[in-house]
Amino acid sequence: FVYFMVIVIPAFYSFYLSLFKWNGIGPNKKFVGFKNYINLFLYDKVFVRAAINNVVWVLLTLTLTVGVAFVFALLLNRKFKGRTFFRGLFYFPYVLSYVVVGIIWEWLYNPQLGLLYGLFNAFGIGELYNTPLASLHLCFFAVFIAALWQAFGAPMILFLAGLNAIPKQLYEAAAIDGANKFHSLINITLPMLRETFVVVFAIQIIASVKVFDIVIAMTDGGPANRTHTLATW
Repeated sequence: FVYFMVIVIPAFYSFYLSLFKWNGIGPNKKFVGFKNYINLFLYDKVFVRAAINNVVWVLLTLTLTVGVAFVFALLLNRKFKGRTFFRGLFYFPYVLSYVVVGIIWEWLYNPQLGLLYGLFNAFGIGELYNTPLASLHLCFFAVFIAALWQAFGAPMILFLAGLNAIPKQLYEAAAIDGANKFHSLINITLPMLRETFVVVFAIQIIASVKVFDIVIAMTDGGPANRTHTLATW
């Protein structure tokens, strides 16, 4: 009942309102049918750009973010001194808000005081550095890198939990049969983590479709509307 009242009814009512020309406040609503949708898909170029950005963001998240999280989970699942510290270190960015992360990475990209500029300057090529947030071709990926740094800690923890649940006897039996680490990864680890991957993919897709605050914090959709997503637009 709560789901019906809070989700279903508002969703249908929102669709009903989308068939009208209305400022959202006044009492007068003019019925226009699907004209708003026609204008959106055919004449709103920023909407098309935002939709494409959302699709690209989802694809990058499912490949890079999940891939980085899985690799770090494999590394941090090994036994070595300081393992707990490094687990906390790589998870820490996830507890920061996207706004804070956006401010941090804006400073990293800063063309006068940023870390990247300092690295370029250390190699004597500081004059060649230009902040990627000002580049029409790099701005979107610069924002995504900041989001990746913040987000990969959560799926990493889920993967670590899944790895710890795999019986060690399976790896021992595989080693006795002559399997190397790659064979064990393909034939034991990945199949045993199937359910974990489903959960991780679902969470990451939902988060990617709703991405908003880090874009607003870093670029506000610019430059030239290149970093807008459906949520920001």
